Amino acid sequence: MFLNSILVVITDLAAGLLGNASFRRHFHLLLSTLLLFGPLLNLWVSHYSVFAKRTHFLYRVFLRSGWGWTCIFVGSFVFILSFSVRRSLTLSLRHLSRLAVASGLWLGFRKLLCLLENAIGSCYEPLKGATKEACVRSGMLWRGYEVSEDAFLLCLCCLLLAEETAVFGPYLSLGGPSIAPLRILFLFCVLLLGLWVFLLLCLLAYFPKFPTPLLGGALGCLSWRVLYQGWYRLGPSWYCPGRPGVGLLSTRSKQDEISEALCETNANEIN
Repeated sequence: MFLNSILVVITDLAAGLLGNASFRRHFHLLLSTLLLFGPLLNLWVSHYSVFAKRTHFLYRVFLRSGWGWTCIFVGSFVFILSFSVRRSLTLSLRHLSRLAVASGLWLGFRKLLCLLENAIGSCYEPLKGATKEACVRSGMLWRGYEVSEDAFLLCLCCLLLAEETAVFGPYLSLGGPSIAPLRILFLFCVLLLGLWVFLLLCLLAYFPKFPTPLLGGALGCLSWRVLYQGWYRLGPSWYCPGRPGVGLLSTRSKQDEISEALCETNANEIN
């Protein structure tokens, strides 16, 4: 009972923050500020820190599989939230399809960036049919422009987490059922969001390669804006999964209330 009370208090506070209109309106600006000024921290951080090594546990376990961790926790949260309310597999799959779309976008951009790097770059010592991966594996220097996939991944994951979890605050305020597993998953999502922001800050501070992370972060923010601030606002249909939270409450009056709350928040974001 005591642990459950702590869980309720912590998740209520986190839901209130993530569901706040000001937070949603300015969170992408916070990430942009980190991308612009984060590399300046390299002047003050210790280069002997454990975070200055690419072999650090957090980089190996979380960053290299960042998209997988995000899909596991966000997907579980979205599915349980939607299915526990409406008991509709179709509705749950429609909300999960946002992750499928974002996954396709992530994989497509990764492939495109790889092709561009191989097309415009070159190995310091020419190798027949050399790619960046083969050049680096041979211990040689690859010269060329690149876009940071890590910055792209972290910014996209942060913005996706913020969007998908923001509905939990209005959902609780309108009396939606909040079982312990749902609150625990929400808490994991919040912790994962904090971890991604921390890793982004570490990458900018310990591995500054301007403008590589700036380009990657800009691509991540652009992907978020196209999906969540553009396409998903068209409303649920056969070609659009709709915004997070739409269609979750069982009664029509509550559905109207949460829709109005979400619309008001989105209108404030645009203004």
